[in-house]
Amino acid sequence: MGRTFAAMNSSDLHDDHDHLGAAFDTPLRPDAFELSEDEKIARIETHVRGILDTLGMDLSDDSLKGTPKRVAKMFVKEAFGGLDPAKKPVLNTFENSYQYGEMLVEKNIVVYSTCEHHLLPIVGRAHIAYLSQDRVIGLSKMNRIVDFYAKRPQVQERLTRQITAALQEALGTPDVAVLIDAKHLCVNARGIRDIDSSTVTAEYGGRFAENEQLKQDFLSYIQLKTEFGD
Repeated sequence: MGRTFAAMNSSDLHDDHDHLGAAFDTPLRPDAFELSEDEKIARIETHVRGILDTLGMDLSDDSLKGTPKRVAKMFVKEAFGGLDPAKKPVLNTFENSYQYGEMLVEKNIVVYSTCEHHLLPIVGRAHIAYLSQDRVIGLSKMNRIVDFYAKRPQVQERLTRQITAALQEALGTPDVAVLIDAKHLCVNARGIRDIDSSTVTAEYGGRFAENEQLKQDFLSYIQLKTEFGD
């Protein structure tokens, strides 16, 4: 299997939050949220109808006549729902009362995203680790923050950094690592049509960037077989 790998080390993002934040924010216009969801759906429906009509599709056919609205609703409410900051999950943390100080790893988190270059799917897995200090976070919150940032037009490098920064902020520590291994259908299904290649990106913050052994431990943990059943 062919893979592309990009690894990034981050120091404490809070030291220069404005500068670093601008480097990985999703590019949005200032008026991005002036239209309501229903207004966006209506406008996108018109555009999708025009695309299909230009392609010569018969939109009076029973199978096609509802497609423009279905696509519009999917874009606004599902595939790109993560563009709306109001939908960002609340990342509640808890006091580390049991004094767990080792690495915690949440692995094999499913990633469904959309490549912003061709609007084709990105499908893969995210693996997250952090070093527990004063606060810990609910396990499902890590899945939810991956899903939130994935639900927007994306590039994988930005997605990796956005997840890392959100968890660093919530946990109050730079000691977070995120690795994503994903297939891009813009490579697999068009152009070169290489169905075997995947792309790996990683962001190592704090002690993960400074301590090679910690980084290697994280990489070994995500390779552990943890499937259950026959």
